[in-house]
Amino acid sequence: MKVIALLSLLILPTGTLLAQGIDVYDEKVTSAGNIAATVSNLGILGNSFSGSFNVQGFPSCEYPANSGIEHIFDGGLWIGGLVNGQVAVSTGAVDDASGYATGKAGFEFTSKTPLREQSSLFDSPFFDPRAVSHQDYVSTFSDTAIAINTGTSSIPINDHLTPLGVVVEFESYNWNYAFANFFLIYNFKITNVTDRAIDSVFLGFWMDGVIRNVNITPPGGTAFFNKGGNGFVDTLNMGYEFDATGDIGYTDSYVACKFLGAEKNGQASTSPNFKVHFNTWQFRNSLDPRYFFPTNDLQKYGKMSSGLNHLADFPTILGQISTPNNRSNLISAGPFTRLAPGETIDVAFAIICARRVFDGQPAAANTDEQKANLLQNAGWAQRAYDGEDNNRNGRLDPGEDLNGDGLITRFILPTPPDRPNFKVIPSDHKIDVYWADNAEASVDPISKEQDFEGYTLYKTAVGFDVQNTQTIIQALKPVGQWDIPGNELSFDQGFESILLDEPITFPGDTVTYRYRYTFDNIANGWQHVVALTAFDRGDEVNNLQPLESAPLANLRRVFAGKPANTNFESGDPFVYPNPYYGRADWEGASTLEEDRKLYFANLPARCEIRVYTLAGDLVDVIAHDEQYDGSDTRWFNTYSDPSTTVFSGGEHAWDLLSADTQIIARGLYLFVVIDTDTGEKKRGKFVVIK
Repeated sequence: MKVIALLSLLILPTGTLLAQGIDVYDEKVTSAGNIAATVSNLGILGNSFSGSFNVQGFPSCEYPANSGIEHIFDGGLWIGGLVNGQVAVSTGAVDDASGYATGKAGFEFTSKTPLREQSSLFDSPFFDPRAVSHQDYVSTFSDTAIAINTGTSSIPINDHLTPLGVVVEFESYNWNYAFANFFLIYNFKITNVTDRAIDSVFLGFWMDGVIRNVNITPPGGTAFFNKGGNGFVDTLNMGYEFDATGDIGYTDSYVACKFLGAEKNGQASTSPNFKVHFNTWQFRNSLDPRYFFPTNDLQKYGKMSSGLNHLADFPTILGQISTPNNRSNLISAGPFTRLAPGETIDVAFAIICARRVFDGQPAAANTDEQKANLLQNAGWAQRAYDGEDNNRNGRLDPGEDLNGDGLITRFILPTPPDRPNFKVIPSDHKIDVYWADNAEASVDPISKEQDFEGYTLYKTAVGFDVQNTQTIIQALKPVGQWDIPGNELSFDQGFESILLDEPITFPGDTVTYRYRYTFDNIANGWQHVVALTAFDRGDEVNNLQPLESAPLANLRRVFAGKPANTNFESGDPFVYPNPYYGRADWEGASTLEEDRKLYFANLPARCEIRVYTLAGDLVDVIAHDEQYDGSDTRWFNTYSDPSTTVFSGGEHAWDLLSADTQIIARGLYLFVVIDTDTGEKKRGKFVVIK
């Protein structure tokens, strides 16, 4: 009742509304590219290493994906302007030790929709012709409400009594292309939904970067956050952060926020004062005259409208901010002189990650050579935004209107050929890779040419997964390449060596496969990652090297082994390694009992495995069928990815834990395999030595 009474006394600006319906905070993780980042329906990037980080295991902003190298605490949209001559600023995220929470000051947007996923990939379950990238996240939020409706109560948003009165249509984009899988684009369409104008509008994205390897150093405490160095590249309108003195050797990357562009009603700002501003400040600092944390709308607007990069001593500032500290960055642009009722501004920012180039200098040196990948990656992000506007002059020149609609279509990238449809079939000490010719009909959207050139097949070496020294993309090595012969563009290998005598279609599959490559003498039970890509001829006119489809988007984690043992025709089931000594080499460096595994092999396609002690006590019951993916054993969640695993059909891993997840003792064990289809039983035994 006290909350309701308070709200009834608030006098709201014209056009300001209380939250309509229940406000829902929704989060998803990007997975198309090589950045695994938490995205919310309020346009917040990251999860502050709390909430979904702890409960759902969501990374905050991890690059490369599955590496444990985090880059962002959180970040969000800032909008500032003058309403009736008074400064007002609405922020999506601010400096805060624990990030977003309902009603917390600085988190001033409320939801209008949950987060929706859509994809431009035809074979995606989220395919939508409106999609821009391989994985869009789409939502709508606003700053118009001063309270959050939880369904049971209305919680005021602290210090948010003067909303600007805008609705924001938010979209995030990420692609799986190898040349574009290192950035996310945050695109905001901001509409004035009141009946009065907003003057001198500035738009910004604030980001609290922190580059640490959470597998080495768990997040938390001052010492975790105060190791970052910062910088700004004025020619790219890009602020960045790097790990200066933290988990050196386990991080080796940059994260940056880059202003890509902004338009009001489809036109760039005509204000002669329009600039991009860069600011950075120390976490919650209230004393430093230059690097202080802005605590009110006037201070926030001051930061948005006046950047450190325009000061005469900025070279000195760059030296100061490159030293280790806990800082955040704000990239802002403006002013748009006036946003009338019903008018919109579109603004886009890119979040860019990049591997540091090793030049023999320490990470803290932050040399131009170390930033080479970051600068190159930023160029691709800008190219994506520019789309049809190749010369970036803000208008369509002859030959630029590719779709003929008379408008600049943004967020277009040159595309490699489509991912080849492929199938991997492991068997006893062998892996067969089959693929279709669908990529050969690919048409580049910019050149409008069918520019397929060839295929590359990759595989990892035995034991890559348990060495903990490489990411997947680094561990994949090319084992074969085939291309159109006679055009002198590549190796002129031709396709004869892999072409099947007759195309094949497998039961339950609609794809027709025309090519096959076989890996022989493969170690059973070990993980081998196989990826297949297609590449094009490149584009001399646009100075593009040949583009390749993404290995990460077209890989399988394959385990060679015995195929399904129909009616036990291939002999009795068995266990390997047998005896099991302490731990097997394929288990890696982990000392956790949950990461142990041995294999039951020569199994029927559908069966039940019962494990007993020598005394006849039941230890565990394991159900096996053709859908087996390893997800019932922790090792595969630690070192593999059950969503992409492929098994031979006659093998099943076991973690050497009882049905009650108790560690089993050393000794002799008995097992019974019961064929689910026939009821036939086979018995065996194995030894565990610790």
